[in-house]
Amino acid sequence: MFSFTWQLFAVCVASLSTAIYVVLQSSSILFSCLSHIYIDVILAKVFNSTVKNIQFRCCQLLYWPIFLQDQSLRSWSSVEFAEKAALHKHSMWSNVLVDVLLGIVFGIPLWFMAEPTWLWVTNFAHDFTNVWLRSGCVWLMGNPAGFKLNTELAGVLGMISLNAIQIWSTLWVFMGFLFPYFTKGLALCGIIFGLTSAAALIVDIISLVTMHVLALHLFLSLLYSTQIQAVSALWRLFRGIKGNPLRHRLDSYDFTVEQHVVGSLLFTPILLLLPTTSAFYIFFTILHTSVSFMCIVVEAAISFIHATTYAKVFLWLKTRKRFPSGVWFEVASCQISDTGAVNGSNSFPEELHKADNGSSSSKSTILVSFLQSNNLNLGEVAWPENRYLLYSSFSKSSISSSAYGLLIGKSTLYAPGPSFPMKLPWIVIPWKEYWRLCRDSVYACKEYPYSNSRE
Repeated sequence: MFSFTWQLFAVCVASLSTAIYVVLQSSSILFSCLSHIYIDVILAKVFNSTVKNIQFRCCQLLYWPIFLQDQSLRSWSSVEFAEKAALHKHSMWSNVLVDVLLGIVFGIPLWFMAEPTWLWVTNFAHDFTNVWLRSGCVWLMGNPAGFKLNTELAGVLGMISLNAIQIWSTLWVFMGFLFPYFTKGLALCGIIFGLTSAAALIVDIISLVTMHVLALHLFLSLLYSTQIQAVSALWRLFRGIKGNPLRHRLDSYDFTVEQHVVGSLLFTPILLLLPTTSAFYIFFTILHTSVSFMCIVVEAAISFIHATTYAKVFLWLKTRKRFPSGVWFEVASCQISDTGAVNGSNSFPEELHKADNGSSSSKSTILVSFLQSNNLNLGEVAWPENRYLLYSSFSKSSISSSAYGLLIGKSTLYAPGPSFPMKLPWIVIPWKEYWRLCRDSVYACKEYPYSNSRE
């Protein structure tokens, strides 16, 4: 009777998984058909993080029978390999479960509070545009912080910035009626695909609505870096030095009188106009860096949710002794013949030393101790998987190179994108074979009770 019930359960799970498999494969075929009109390319560029997270979640849903059916002979060779195989087998479904639960907790309140959320975001965008952008540009067109800037150049750069801000604000006023629908779509995305996909969609929307800040930052960084390069080149001209791009060094060179005259005429206006360009460049660099830092924080949280092995966390919450971090002996009592007994682990070393010094005629010592072990804390259990992602995404060299690039106007700070613990290629097999794979995977859990008991 139990065997028949288990077979029926395996058939039901396999049928449900196959239905999801058919829907995902049909969606993949639909998007491949849209590639002829480049819609998929546009979506992949605009919603880069969202597409990657949804694709990774779909691959997780497709690969669960393969991970569940993994019963290699090596996992039976020792307890260590059996433990690692069990944690690896249950890491995927636990990750999906926690992510979807967090998405439900996030999506259901957002669905019923779409209107207040829309009003709050509208007020915040209005304050950001008026208080930060427009007021900042008007402030730079005057005498910011008491600095005397070039009035004509500041007026030109300020008018370009104000016109770009006005055009983008007008565009989003006409598109504002779509935001309540987007809020409900965000909630639905969190409920279906999990919190990470909803967070990735938020990152993409933030990058999209702040496109004008990025455009002004790129324009001013181009102008600023060109002026920096011109000033440095003219300064080398006055020193009689010429850059050698082939050998990456500076060589001495005899410039003509005409070249020195032209360099003198260009050096003064470019140097005097550099503070005005620098003021606008620093302002928009601070704004764009703040937006990028906010996106980086959200993407770091996405990577943390993906990389955390929740099967380990659940097992640690249930039995912490499964994660030892060292052994030590706890002394219960020590019996020394002809000298007395010493009890307690704290007082044993001093008393035993005194007893050994005081009585050289002791014949034997009876020591009673218990083997104890330390356990890992929650941070030590979850940190190893996230340490590699943190160091690979935020290394010291990348941070220093980004800071130097911002200083000379040669680079722009972008969010690196979410990191995933593994790469799962898209699986394409006949649906009948996938149904049998799902059924055999569920039924295999009954055939390996020893493995299940260990897990």
